[in-house]
Amino acid sequence: MLLPEEVKKILNTLLENGFQAFLVGGCVRDLILKRKPKDWDITTNARPEEIINLFPSLSFYENRFGTVAIKTNSKDETLKIIEVTTFRKEGKYLDFRRPHEVEFTYNLETDLKRRDFTINALAMDIKGKIIDLFGGLDDLKAKIIKTVGNPEERFREDALRMLRAIRFACELDFIIENNTLKAIKKTSYLIQYISYERIRDEFNRILMSKKAVLGIELLRKTNLLKEILPELDNCYKVTQNKHHKYDVYVHSLKSLEYAVSKDYPLFLRLAVLLHDIGKPLTKKGEGPNSTFYNHEIVGAKIAKRLLERLRYSNEIIKKVVHLIKQHMFYLEIEKVTPAAVRRFVRRVGKENLEDLFKLRYADRIGSGVFKAEPYRLRYLKYLIEKVQIEPITPKNLKINGNDLINLGIPQGPKIGWILKILLEEIIDNPSKNTKEYLIQRAKELIKLKDEELENLALEGEKKIEELEKEAEEKIKKKFYIKD
Repeated sequence: MLLPEEVKKILNTLLENGFQAFLVGGCVRDLILKRKPKDWDITTNARPEEIINLFPSLSFYENRFGTVAIKTNSKDETLKIIEVTTFRKEGKYLDFRRPHEVEFTYNLETDLKRRDFTINALAMDIKGKIIDLFGGLDDLKAKIIKTVGNPEERFREDALRMLRAIRFACELDFIIENNTLKAIKKTSYLIQYISYERIRDEFNRILMSKKAVLGIELLRKTNLLKEILPELDNCYKVTQNKHHKYDVYVHSLKSLEYAVSKDYPLFLRLAVLLHDIGKPLTKKGEGPNSTFYNHEIVGAKIAKRLLERLRYSNEIIKKVVHLIKQHMFYLEIEKVTPAAVRRFVRRVGKENLEDLFKLRYADRIGSGVFKAEPYRLRYLKYLIEKVQIEPITPKNLKINGNDLINLGIPQGPKIGWILKILLEEIIDNPSKNTKEYLIQRAKELIKLKDEELENLALEGEKKIEELEKEAEEKIKKKFYIKD
């Protein structure tokens, strides 16, 4: 295993000064799995003050857990700061998150014993030798998430480990060992002691993984979903009407599955997962004709409270809430007017259109249909682009009728003819659209007979019509629209 020079330098410095030093935790796991580590952690029997003495100008020590951060000159973000932590054992966890006290030790085994999962309790020396005291290598090979020691004890020490177990299962495509899974369900209520920010960060990583749907379902089966997203848990087994193949919860997961397959960004995955969260509160009736009137309005309000509770940024909250509120858009495209299309664009926001359509694609696939983009939606996109074509009119010119009147041309059709002729010229060569050039050209055109001017104007008008038609045909072709 090739180690970065920055890592080897720190390991060698500790070893040359008589200390033990090992890579530990997630970076060892990732190296074995041939994944690029997201960070690098070193554990040693050197005390924090001894580590600082070895790296006086590069290190800083600001916590009570024995961790010294060492700065490097690396251009790689994952190597800019490498954390070196003294071997330690931990006292009681009084807040279900952090040990009340830590005690430094000279024993690597004691340090590894305090870690969360066997696959994270691996150490490696500078020569690549793996120290595996708890079966982590076997669990990596079998693709199993299992705690070091008693799972209930591990989760009572730090309740965030429950979410981490599910996140690792999603990111690594592993399964959670049965006793570990049972312990998560039994102690799920302890997640209430974890800060919303920590919960949000783990949830985001679950949602952004390739196995996000599995992650949500594991959260539900272990009762964690009920604790952290009760609004989504309430959608479970809420049946729908004839337009949907699945209940609200399964529909949401099927929609999310599509979003994951298309690599949607975080805010859009959140919108997809939560877009029907208002349905349980708005459902009227049962069976194929049940209704969910205004569920998008109610859902947007619920989503706002939920995202605020989990401390999402204002930017994400604004985007997600807006998309949920607008996701039930409907335009009768056979009868819709250009004005109605423009109102729709203003209401949604031009910058949000593509995201809204992506939400609609996921919604459709989640409903059990096979086609994400039906003809009606393609036609609407065609209409939207069509109404945004800038019309070619004399208003595009840098001069107007008053400028021509000032040249001595009397009011009448002659002014219109000259403006159309000039318009055709700047279409062919936009660089000519300057007041100086157009005034000079107008002076030349004044000398022509009325019949010549009118014929030239008609030719220009015809060319403009052809260009506008050509632009419309390009849009039709883009969206596969047939007359």
